[in-house]
Order: sequence, then structure tokens, then C-alpha cells
Amino acid sequence: MNAERAQQIYESADTIAVELEGESVWIENVDEANGMATVQVGPKPINTKTVSVDRLKETR
Repeated sequence: MNAERAQQIYESADTIAVELEGESVWIENVDEANGMATVQVGPKPINTKTVSVDRLKETR
């Protein structure tokens, strides 16, 4: 995924499935300039990671 698409998903009113290495995540923030995203992993809001957007995969 690229940073622009990650930002579109983040801003979308729709729920769009995203995975990080096979695990479902929720995008919480996107740093387009640096190609990074902060994601929530699993159901706990405190379980977050900051990763390169190219590690994220949109699932359908």
C-alpha cells in the first residue's frame, strides 16, 4: 500500500479491511511525508505500532 491510499482509508467513512502481516489492523494516523502509519493491532486501543505503509495490505 502507498501513503496516499493509507490516508484515503483513514479518512473514509466506510470500514475498509487492512492487514499487517496477516493480522487485522485499524489505521489511526498516517504520516504521508515519511510513508509511515500508526495502526491499532487487535481489539485493544493501547496496542499500537508505527510501521511503513508498504507493510500494510488492503483486503477485500
